[in-house]
Amino acid sequence: MPILNRAAELQGEVSEWRRYLHENPEILYEVENTASFVAAKLKAFGVDEIATGIGRTGVVGIIRGKGTEGRTIGLRADMDALPLTELTDRPWASKAAGKMHACGHDGHISMLLGAAKYLAETRNFNGTVALIFQPAEEGGAGALAMIEDGMMERFGIEEVYGMHNMPGIPLGQFAIRKGGIMAAPDRFTITISGRGGHAAQPHRTVDPIFIGSQLVGSLQAIAARNADPVRSVVISVTRFDAGTTHNIIPDQATLWGTVRTLSEEMRDLAETRIRQIVDGIVSAHGAEAVIEYERRCPVTVNHDQETEHAIRVATEVVGASNVDANVDPSMAGEDFAFMLKSRPGAFIFIGNGDTAALHNPRYDFDDEAISYGISYWVRLVEQRLTE
Repeated sequence: MPILNRAAELQGEVSEWRRYLHENPEILYEVENTASFVAAKLKAFGVDEIATGIGRTGVVGIIRGKGTEGRTIGLRADMDALPLTELTDRPWASKAAGKMHACGHDGHISMLLGAAKYLAETRNFNGTVALIFQPAEEGGAGALAMIEDGMMERFGIEEVYGMHNMPGIPLGQFAIRKGGIMAAPDRFTITISGRGGHAAQPHRTVDPIFIGSQLVGSLQAIAARNADPVRSVVISVTRFDAGTTHNIIPDQATLWGTVRTLSEEMRDLAETRIRQIVDGIVSAHGAEAVIEYERRCPVTVNHDQETEHAIRVATEVVGASNVDANVDPSMAGEDFAFMLKSRPGAFIFIGNGDTAALHNPRYDFDDEAISYGISYWVRLVEQRLTE
């Protein structure tokens, strides 16, 4: 079954919503205007129940089918933008200084709203749909906040599904895999305390820059020599702060970095080895170090049966040749992982074509993807909640 005719008809209207949202981005939990926009649209569609303030600023809309005895499934879209200055020349470019929808969440909101309008009109299913509009995906654990606010229990959600656009995947295509599809994005800060002094007398100092430089190289040994070569782990030092001028060795140096893994086993290994390597190198040079290691959202793990449902639906919409059912996992993180730990479900990528990368100031969501996204959501509901 190709794109739904009604979804194609809605594309122009939904594109206008998307461009309005793109012009007015909001960050993390401060998505009050976006949440109000979503709630107003849901009310206009005749959605049965609208709950706001879930997980601080999240919105949940409930649509009941013609038959109400079936299961309840959740469909999730993230609402927040990024702290980034937009560099596109689009007429709908961001009007908010230093804020930008550089990850396509404006498109995610709009596609789910388009599906909500369609489903509220037709109600051709047996059961209930929970439309989940989540704040703070970009580092704020908004998914966890909504779960901890009792969302799953309050609305009786039994399965949950997510979708994210992906530049590089052609328009009209989907990609998914069973198991780990996105990484656990942990992060660390290492503060090295040595003894500063004159740069011309390094023997009188305990140089934290020298020690930190050894750490940058040695941490790469975890992936190269500790991890199974077929098990993914990425360890990157992304920031190194130390010193004030040319002729002073400082007392302290601080390293920031990220660890990306696709299994809890590799996650444990990476943290353990980082701590061992830091302790060994720092103590060998007579310095001290404080390690702050933050485990953020877990690996995004797709459940087998629900992934098969998603593959079948995507195939109905775009054809088997346009669905990659075993896509390579991404080492980026996604807090939808918390929802997939709470309930069975699946997370799928939708093609955004040949656009700039996510989190790039020149990125923009391609409105041509909208009808594919709406069709996927609608067919997923109608398939999972068949009378």
